[in-house]
Amino acid sequence: MRATLYADGGSRGNPGPAAYGAVLVNETGETLRQVAAFLGTATNNVAEWSGLIAGLEAALELGVDDIDVRLDSELVVRQLSGAYRVKQAHLIPLHAKAKTLLRRFARSHVAHVRRENNKEADALLNQVLDVHTKK
Repeated sequence: MRATLYADGGSRGNPGPAAYGAVLVNETGETLRQVAAFLGTATNNVAEWSGLIAGLEAALELGVDDIDVRLDSELVVRQLSGAYRVKQAHLIPLHAKAKTLLRRFARSHVAHVRRENNKEADALLNQVLDVHTKK
């Protein structure tokens, strides 16, 4: 099965209250699954990686074997491609986990999208943050 994953993570403050959101859609644009969670206090980068990992795990659970990943974090996209090194020690295990998950797909492609093209994942994480920050 083929799907597109839109994933995002964010924090209010860096570090601060953090959450992620991920949306999996099929080729016709139908939502297959949405996942979102509050992470407690974390950095924006931890939230971005966590959203990607949660979305990839959800895709594998659904039997997706061909995945297009869309992230609005250019940093994460470049770190995944190897263009940038992951320098922060606490992010190295998250990077490794994402790479391991991506290898489980028969085909995967990761690309950067502008924030306005990642609205659903962004909305999910902000809904979670609103609940946990009483906004």
